[in-house]
Amino acid sequence: MTHDQRVIRAAAPVIGEEEIEAAVRVLRGGMVAQGPEVAAFEEEFSKFVDGRHCVAVNSGTSALHLSLMALGIGPGDEVIVPSFTFAATANAVRLVGATPVFADIERDSFCLSPRAAEAAITPRTVAIMPVHLYGHPAAMGPLTALAEQHSLAIVEDAAQAHAASLDGTPVGAFGSAACFSFYPTKNMHSLEGGMITTGDAATARALRLLRNQGMEQRYANEIVGFNVRMTDVAAAIGRVQLRSLAAWTRQRRANAAALDAGLRGVVTPPVAPGAEHVYHQYTIRVTAESGRDRDTVSRELQKRGVGNAVYYPTPVHRLAPFRTGEKVLGYAAGDLPETELAAAEALSIPVHPMLTAQELERLTATVNEVVGGPA
Repeated sequence: MTHDQRVIRAAAPVIGEEEIEAAVRVLRGGMVAQGPEVAAFEEEFSKFVDGRHCVAVNSGTSALHLSLMALGIGPGDEVIVPSFTFAATANAVRLVGATPVFADIERDSFCLSPRAAEAAITPRTVAIMPVHLYGHPAAMGPLTALAEQHSLAIVEDAAQAHAASLDGTPVGAFGSAACFSFYPTKNMHSLEGGMITTGDAATARALRLLRNQGMEQRYANEIVGFNVRMTDVAAAIGRVQLRSLAAWTRQRRANAAALDAGLRGVVTPPVAPGAEHVYHQYTIRVTAESGRDRDTVSRELQKRGVGNAVYYPTPVHRLAPFRTGEKVLGYAAGDLPETELAAAEALSIPVHPMLTAQELERLTATVNEVVGGPA
């Protein structure tokens, strides 16, 4: 990297003047706890998920946790989840006292395999939690059919998939509930926050009780609940971001198309028929056939000023909280072969909408140079 080349960031959270002005407006108004901005954000977000009920909370993890609670999932229950994901997916299952049962992923999408999910069903299974990983929708057609066949709930982990869709149906409109994250590096953010969507009014009411100490009216507590409300400051920022989401998504797709066309020697991310990928991450595979090691490629790119990241080097079923002695909740080496392969090969490179044309060109050339270099 020459002295006049800046580092191409792996992610670029946007905090512009509009976001600052929105936050200041709320702060000057004095109504900063959950209030009219949150209600407006929920109403506006609903338009992106086929008009479903929306309940804003303080994080994507809280969204997952509360969704499982609202659906009555708890001790003795099993929930099928992918292992190739962020730990929050499985953490939420454990937080309600249920057991995460890890199933393998599909190679092309990095998302939960319907065939593997079916094989993981037991008499204790009550739900399937697909993750729309990197912004690519999971195979919701067969997963929904599987859930209906076995009377299972579906909780979509849509933390990375704002505005993604499959066969015309938006992510967030498939399951019994769906959960979005507004962490700063997501496709849109509210500094921090989450949103739960559901088509069931009773579930939506249970979620509103759970997020606010078990009450809808002050001091009229109906159940034991949490304090996981979203602030009006966060909601005001989220409303600004939501207005830009469509344009940012178009730019992400344009950047991805340029990478698809220009990259050599790596496996670029396929898109399933009928899927609208929103490229939270643009994740390539550095395979053995390339003659290069993924971690070596990652380090070489960093040295040359190209930010990148490995999501996720250790599958969740191998993380300490989910291990049982030498076994991993009953899993042995090789039980999740596609998960293990993805953990060894996947590398995410910049695709965010703040990339300039020059950065995109340099990014492509640098990846090709590093992968094409001597092993």
